[in-house]
Amino acid sequence: MQNQSTPNAQRNARVLRREMTETERKLWTGLRSEQLGVKFRRQHPLGNYIADFACLDPKLIIELDGSQHLQQQSYDATRTAFFRSQGFAVLRFASNEPFINLVGVLQAIAHRLDAMSAASPHPRLPPLGEGATQDTSTITP
Repeated sequence: MQNQSTPNAQRNARVLRREMTETERKLWTGLRSEQLGVKFRRQHPLGNYIADFACLDPKLIIELDGSQHLQQQSYDATRTAFFRSQGFAVLRFASNEPFINLVGVLQAIAHRLDAMSAASPHPRLPPLGEGATQDTSTITP
């Protein structure tokens, strides 16, 4: 189920996009319109789950965790494992963090995006493995 979403997740994502929390709205002001150089989607369905914010290239998910996440740590761990199995990195922030330090949150996201870009020889190729080298020779037809 590579990046596929269930019909139920798609319906729920539409509702969540219409009913964003104030903290999601605050963070969205800094993520929308490719302000960090990449496109983010809000309330993006993946499998049975919905990511708060997802960048599909490079694969990065941003999650805002409120107090309810303290009681659902097992569910969150399963959800994060699913996102990672689909090739996504996951960054989590406390739900009040965008109100306290929006610039810091955006800087942390930009730093992760830069690190992900540096780890890949080309944006469309997977990162280099340990001990691998990037071939810089020219191929002529």
